[in-house]
Amino acid sequence: MAIHLGQIVQALGGRLHGDANALILGLAPLKLAIGSDISFVSNPKYEQQLSQSLAGCVIVSPRLEQVAVKRGACIVTEQPYLYFALLTQLWKQQHRPKSSGHIHPSAVIEPTALIDPSAVIGPLCVVERHAQIGANTVLNSRVTVGENCVVGAHCILHSGVVIGADGFGFAPKLGDDGQKSWVKIEQLGAVHIGNHVEIGANTCVDRGALQDTIIEEGVKLDNLIQIGHNVRIGKHTVIAASTAVAGSADIGAFCTIGGSVSIAGHLSVADHVEISGASVVTHSVHKPGVYTGLFPLDDNAAWSKNAATLKQLFGLRERIRMLEKKLEIIKE
Repeated sequence: MAIHLGQIVQALGGRLHGDANALILGLAPLKLAIGSDISFVSNPKYEQQLSQSLAGCVIVSPRLEQVAVKRGACIVTEQPYLYFALLTQLWKQQHRPKSSGHIHPSAVIEPTALIDPSAVIGPLCVVERHAQIGANTVLNSRVTVGENCVVGAHCILHSGVVIGADGFGFAPKLGDDGQKSWVKIEQLGAVHIGNHVEIGANTCVDRGALQDTIIEEGVKLDNLIQIGHNVRIGKHTVIAASTAVAGSADIGAFCTIGGSVSIAGHLSVADHVEISGASVVTHSVHKPGVYTGLFPLDDNAAWSKNAATLKQLFGLRERIRMLEKKLEIIKE
């Protein structure tokens, strides 16, 4: 269970300072690493930790090259964090080879489902009729892929993921007694997931009502996320845990959405938008940038007035400053 430094550089590139024959027995954080470990540092603020680290080798950027060389062996690369990510993949390939083309005996697969021979279907998974699973995709234990849903190639779905449950659609019905009840709207669409998508444990992606829910290629979803019916998520967008996206929202590509964000339905978010954790998105975002929004629960009418006032706060502050300056001039 070891790898030579020279093997790492041969596989991943980078510039090695040190003995290419030195053995690495593990990957570890900078503070905890010992002489047989390799670690990384990507932020210059950890320069002191780097100089004190006991790691056998550290992956660093050119900016920290001199400090790292004084400390000991290092691999220099433009993107240390990315290099470390690739190293974890290399390590897993060598020490825990990926199985291929295996369906666990406890999995329930409908005869009409299409599963690529290279896919891995874990224990207690359910793949319903006419569903499709792409090449080299892995469904971990207890994943459900619903009827007519498509999961692309090279995807990873972690334990408990549900793809294609019914979306939350009900029409109100007013009874003779004036009381409201609810009539189910059958969800006739499906879910279409692109290639290289990873979905965290116990996340749910609902099928569309009439059109499909779309998760485009390269999207990464964390644990415990709810994606409502008819949502579209653009390519290479990442969403952190406990976020909820309501039905028919359209999320752009290359977005970063923090944990516990709430996104209302029927709105759109532009490409390259970053939304801070715990924000509440109640209107469309049309321009790239970083957005943050928190507001306490209140009576709706009062909330609307306060929200409108809050949006004017910066302008009011500037007006007050101008008035203060005029008063100072008058006093003089």
